[in-house]
Amino acid sequence: MEISDALRRLQVVEERYRHLEEEMGRPEVYLKPDRLREVSQERSDLEERVQVYREYVGLQKALAENEELVRHDADLRDLAQEEIERIRARMAEVEKRLFELLVPEDPLDRRDVVLEIRAGTGGEEAALFAADLFRMYVRYAEAKRWQVEVVEQNDTELGGLKEVVAMIRGHRVYSALKYEGGVHRVQRVPATEAQGRIHTSAVTVAVLPEAEDLDVRVDESDLRIDLFRAGGAGGQHVNKTDSAVRLTHLPTGIVVVCQDERSQQKNRSKAIRVLKTRLADLARQEQEKKEQDARRSMVGTGDRSERIRTYNFPQNRLTDHRIGLTLYKLDRVMEGELDEMIAALQASFAAQALARGAGQGED
Repeated sequence: MEISDALRRLQVVEERYRHLEEEMGRPEVYLKPDRLREVSQERSDLEERVQVYREYVGLQKALAENEELVRHDADLRDLAQEEIERIRARMAEVEKRLFELLVPEDPLDRRDVVLEIRAGTGGEEAALFAADLFRMYVRYAEAKRWQVEVVEQNDTELGGLKEVVAMIRGHRVYSALKYEGGVHRVQRVPATEAQGRIHTSAVTVAVLPEAEDLDVRVDESDLRIDLFRAGGAGGQHVNKTDSAVRLTHLPTGIVVVCQDERSQQKNRSKAIRVLKTRLADLARQEQEKKEQDARRSMVGTGDRSERIRTYNFPQNRLTDHRIGLTLYKLDRVMEGELDEMIAALQASFAAQALARGAGQGED
């Protein structure tokens, strides 16, 4: 796609943005809360594209003005030439972002997610790293002011996690976390290792967009519901009542356990939401397989068999193998500073999607 084509597309977006701003300025729209919410949401969705478009157009104008000075004003020629170099460097940055913003939005990007982390190869060290990863995502969620609700958690005696399932809710959670799914490999010296040898362990992460009611319907006759007393932390009340819930979806064999809440009804409600999310994800995978969707393999999609990242603690190094990015600040990443990595992943996969779209348009 040429820059001129991109600018024409964004000009249409800007016109729509102006129309929405005008509508929001009319008093009568505030008398219709549903319409106001729609207009406000659409305007917010378009805002970044419009800001980037306007900056690029402004840079084009500034470039033309300085090129004119270089040609006709000897006194300002040197200053103008310096300004031209600065403008062109900035234009290259803005142009890259401009193309990224033209990639069609994934309709699931606005969804909340079900995050599932499970210890893989490596025994207790894998379980300890699973706990570290979950803490990392919780810290990141806290920085984003997202809500994290644990659905199921299976601890080890040394403080690790065999598995944890949690719901994360907030603004565009799936758009940020959708590339985290896959196998995360850790290289470090375990606390239990007396000789200081580096061990390699693995943890699997799945990030599923939370299903909405329209996505999947669960027939009660397809469920086996078992109630039992919750174990672990939670006080005396948890262990005296059958508040924990285990749902088994008979047609697929999917099992969901929820014992985080003291209320049986709340546990059941959470378990149903997780079940629907897993069923919706299963349906998406089956559809993608039938269609042999090339996009699935291109954009990295949470395939549990795909090793996506290595965490090397002795070297304070984090490497994402899909985009070849290495950061030497693993200590900060483990404290939840994921923005740089996530932004790089989003930019890389957006560029791939745009290139595929351009290639298909040429066929």
